[in-house]
Amino acid sequence: MTARPNAVAFDVLETLLDLDPLRTRLEEIGQSAQLLHPWFMRFQRDSMALTLAGDFGSFESVARQALRTDTHHTATESDIDHVLDGFAHLPPHPDAEPALRRLSEAGLRVGCLTVGSAENTARFLEHAGLAHHVDHVITAEKAGTWKPAPSIYRVAASELGTSPDTMALVAVHAWDCHGAKRAGCLAGWCARLEGQYGDVFTAPDVSGANLVEVAEGLLRLSSH
Repeated sequence: MTARPNAVAFDVLETLLDLDPLRTRLEEIGQSAQLLHPWFMRFQRDSMALTLAGDFGSFESVARQALRTDTHHTATESDIDHVLDGFAHLPPHPDAEPALRRLSEAGLRVGCLTVGSAENTARFLEHAGLAHHVDHVITAEKAGTWKPAPSIYRVAASELGTSPDTMALVAVHAWDCHGAKRAGCLAGWCARLEGQYGDVFTAPDVSGANLVEVAEGLLRLSSH
């Protein structure tokens, strides 16, 4: 039976943090609100492409370049600043706080594993009232690579004071859970974004309709 984890690392963008208000910022710079999804997908793809090529780009530089491309170079640098500034002010999803609180109160170490900037993530956690539930923020920049490279999950486990096999990654992205599993970690998948887990990915240890269900599932795993 799969053992209960000692620590849980949450993905941030789309898992804890609701990106939807960025649509308003896109409209404020004269772009379509519908640009949010393709821009975020390009940002993720380009981040992974750099990793596969053996390189690393900061969150801001990759997100900025992706938005230049997806606006067909019609957005000014100050326009892009306005959109990127929005990351520090986004609200949490409603299931974020109760899930983090449940795990923290159960005695597990809780972290955030994000490709976002450490500064924006810390600001988001503070504004959202989540910071006191989080022991560590681990970023791609700190790890020197992007998800889903195996080393980033192992760095997260080390930062949380445990081994990969006793740390669970929680995300709404099946590819992220797959990366964690391939790195030797546990994984908890939340169906809020994707609806059904992709069958090309390694199955998670726990799944749920929301983050609270995932947290409860992780706590129910064997303590032996």
